[in-house]
Order: sequence, then C-alpha cells, then structure tokens
Amino acid sequence: MKKKIWDLYAPIYELAMRSDEKTYKLMYSRIPKVIKDKEVLEIATGPGLLARHVAPAAKKMIATDYSDGMIREAKKKSCPDNLTFEVADAKALPYEDNSFDVVLIANALHVMPEPEKALKEIDRVLRPKGILIAPTFVGHGASLGSRLWSKILVIAGVKFEHQWNAEEYQAFLSENGWRVVNAKLMSARISMLYTECVREA
Repeated sequence: MKKKIWDLYAPIYELAMRSDEKTYKLMYSRIPKVIKDKEVLEIATGPGLLARHVAPAAKKMIATDYSDGMIREAKKKSCPDNLTFEVADAKALPYEDNSFDVVLIANALHVMPEPEKALKEIDRVLRPKGILIAPTFVGHGASLGSRLWSKILVIAGVKFEHQWNAEEYQAFLSENGWRVVNAKLMSARISMLYTECVREA
C-alpha cells in the first residue's frame, strides 16, 4: 500500500484504534514478558502506541515504520529512554544480520503485497533462537461488524492484500518456515490472532 495513505492517516491513527483498546491491553500484558531484557525491533509501529507501552521491559527497542508521517507522530510523544523511532522498509531493513532477539510486527503482514519478503528480512535480522511476535487481523468476514469495518477501511484507501482466517494465517507462517509456539484469538472489530513464532530448524 502506498506510503501517502499512511502519511495521511498518521495524525488520527491512534484515535481510530481506541475502539480496540481492550485487545491491545492484552498485548501490553503479554509482550513485556516475552521481550524482557532483550533487544527488540518493531516493524510497522505506526505512531508508536504499542512500542511505548512495551519498551520499558526490553533492554533496547527500535520501532520502525516505512511511513515518514507515522514516525513523525511517534516522535511527538514522550517515550522510554531505551526506545528509538526510525523510518525503515520491512522488506529491506537497514540492520545487520543477527541484530535482534525479538521482532514484533503487528497488523501489517496482511496489507503487504509480498509479506514473504518481510518474513525473510525478519529471519535475517533475528539472532538464533529469536522470537517473532506477529499478531494479525484474521476475521474480516467473521461478523457483520467486521465486514462493515473492513469495507470502511477499503473505502478509506486501506487495501487488504490478504484476508486470512486464523488457520490460514498460521499455515502461511508455517509455509514460510515459522513454527507458531503460542497463539491466541482476540476479539476486536476485526478479530486478531496473536502469535509468537520461532524459526523452524
């Protein structure tokens, strides 16, 4: 999806996500336990909402987005000293091999035309035995509410390249060499599948 769409919506993105605050609180509770004292990369941070909540648990965290507008919004608010925001493309990350213990990418793979390329880059920058945390929307057609919200987003210019259900999303991860070690389906306007993965041996 074009950068200009995300740049356009950057100032209101955090407000638009407030309806799913309960779902995000579940991730705010879980993710710090996984990233404790680890070096973390977040991809598709948006305005940095998730990053600011979980970064205090990490040793160091870099939160990235390919939208300059999103990163500008993220930098406007105070954040933990161990958190920095940078512009970066998920499919061409500017980091060396084996740089991070955990990579977090929330609700982004489904809007990428070639999410496989992002997963390859994630594999490259993760250290051996590293963890991928990749929650993604999976319930686009599960209810009337989710169908309506999906249509509203499409009208607004948010294109869904993939509309996986929970089983299809886990199969996609497996096909690309990732083993899901923890999964939880979370209720939201569009249901979200929280996943923690490790690289297949």
